[in-house]
Amino acid sequence: MSDAGMRAVRARRDPRFVRHAYERFLGGDPPPGLDPVVLASWQRSLRTGVDPDRPGILFDGSEADFLDRRRHHRLASVMPLIRGLLVDGATDDDLVIAVTDDGGRLLWIEGSHRTRSRIDPIGFVEGAVWTEQTVGTNAPGTALATGSAVQVLGAEHFARPVQALNCAAAPIRDPRSGRTLGVIDITGGGPAGSTMALSLVRTTALMVERELASAAGPSEVELFLEARPRLATDDGPVPLSLRHAEILALLNSRPDGMTAGELAAELHAGDLSEVAVRAEVSRLRRVAGHLLADTRPYRLARPLVTAAAVVRQLLAAGDIAGAIAADLGPLLPRSVAPGIEELRAEYRTELRAAVLASGDPAVVEAWTGTDEGSGDYEAWQMLAQWAPPTSPAQVRARVHLDHLDRLLR
Repeated sequence: MSDAGMRAVRARRDPRFVRHAYERFLGGDPPPGLDPVVLASWQRSLRTGVDPDRPGILFDGSEADFLDRRRHHRLASVMPLIRGLLVDGATDDDLVIAVTDDGGRLLWIEGSHRTRSRIDPIGFVEGAVWTEQTVGTNAPGTALATGSAVQVLGAEHFARPVQALNCAAAPIRDPRSGRTLGVIDITGGGPAGSTMALSLVRTTALMVERELASAAGPSEVELFLEARPRLATDDGPVPLSLRHAEILALLNSRPDGMTAGELAAELHAGDLSEVAVRAEVSRLRRVAGHLLADTRPYRLARPLVTAAAVVRQLLAAGDIAGAIAADLGPLLPRSVAPGIEELRAEYRTELRAAVLASGDPAVVEAWTGTDEGSGDYEAWQMLAQWAPPTSPAQVRARVHLDHLDRLLR
């Protein structure tokens, strides 16, 4: 990333800059360097007439209507999952977890009692509508307005009464229709402004969508392509031989199917007969026949969930930190099948490129903490350049670069 790009990243995280930018914006002259998502949201808030000092908190209907609406809402069935993933750990960090409907109404607010006592007076309570039109820029409302996960820090909130808080939110979509069902939000102090908070709401939204999809139809089968490959099914784990895992991984990458000849070429660099491939597929059917369609060419009955697919979803959503956390390492590391080696290289290249292009020191540092990233010379160079001179972070990066220099020599 260029120096100007790095300054923009730092400026968005600098509370003094954002507060100065906010006052200049209200005066009609916003400075450059502000996060464009925040600036666009401020402009929408201004156009809809939100009062920066007295936002109009909206309550729609009686308490009985609200309780009935919440009880029958589609997201009520996944609240146990959300509690397990987020709420149970929120109290220790003084965080609250909120879930809204598609109109921005706060259906559930759970977590730290201390933080709830801070947010109740500003109207962040169950039943209130928190959209950009009512309170201006805020994570739940802006996530609904943009259809994307967002993080709003301090003075990035349009309404001054909210500017002591940080929040991160991600929309939840119906897995069949794609319609937004609501938003998951984390609100609080410093921890809510971390990269991890944004990753958590994105990952939780993805898990909720998968849970909704599972409830709506046949359960998904996960294919784990690690050193000891296996399938995860409703009936428990199913161990796979390396060859069977290779076949499933290749078919999963080719929805249109593969002939026995194509599989033979992708499974072995030398001579592997089509008869041998047919025999392996026949044995695979005895292990997991329900996964294979009864057609020629060979194809899967439906796609399998893999760690690589989850990582790619997170990358597409812009959640690179979440992608690093979800990554399970190289695909089938013991395989020397040409097709698997190509899939492995393509996947690792895609993840590494996203990390290095992010321009986010926290993301690059998380990458260097992985087995593969620990030997990534370019990533360590970036950290050494970004860290303040003589800081512990720069000393650590320089020491690691010296170590890699010795290894390379």
